[in-house]
Amino acid sequence: MSVLPIYLDGTEPLRKKGKFVSPDKIGDDATIRFVMDMFETMHSADGIGLAANQVGVLKRIIVVDISCLEDFKDVKPFALINPEVVYEEGKCTMEEGCLSVPEVRAEIVRPKTIKVRYKNTNFQDQELEANDILARVILHEIDHLNGVLFIDYVPKSKKKEFIDQLEKIQNGVVETKYPIISSQRVVL
Repeated sequence: MSVLPIYLDGTEPLRKKGKFVSPDKIGDDATIRFVMDMFETMHSADGIGLAANQVGVLKRIIVVDISCLEDFKDVKPFALINPEVVYEEGKCTMEEGCLSVPEVRAEIVRPKTIKVRYKNTNFQDQELEANDILARVILHEIDHLNGVLFIDYVPKSKKKEFIDQLEKIQNGVVETKYPIISSQRVVL
């Protein structure tokens, strides 16, 4: 397994839509290896979710592992291929951050409960109902697959508070414990 560099805000892959993974590619060795690399990358960065766009690959794949959170120790890590939200209910406000926007956090309103359909790495159809933090992580990562970042939901008046940090991120002038690619430089 390999740790892949994470693309930061200001790089092209983060603003592009991921392409659907064709059925013949879902269970193949290259896709499985890529999913394992995504997990390795996410864990090395202390993340709880990661989208393929964040490592420069425009495919509709996300990985999630919230087992590091106190109330979710029993939730096993999983990958979602071609995820699609088919139901959402309620609203919940919670602080979010992102490996592609280091050191920036903001309160974001998202649905409290969702139902998502996806394929697992064995090309089996799956359906999951998720609440609270799990729903939030899945929605955050699906946003990445659509070229959307959590900061896009922040009102301009509030975004002014971290405009300097966003400039540093886009210029690659941030320190992370994981390899990064910014619009200006690569730090491995």
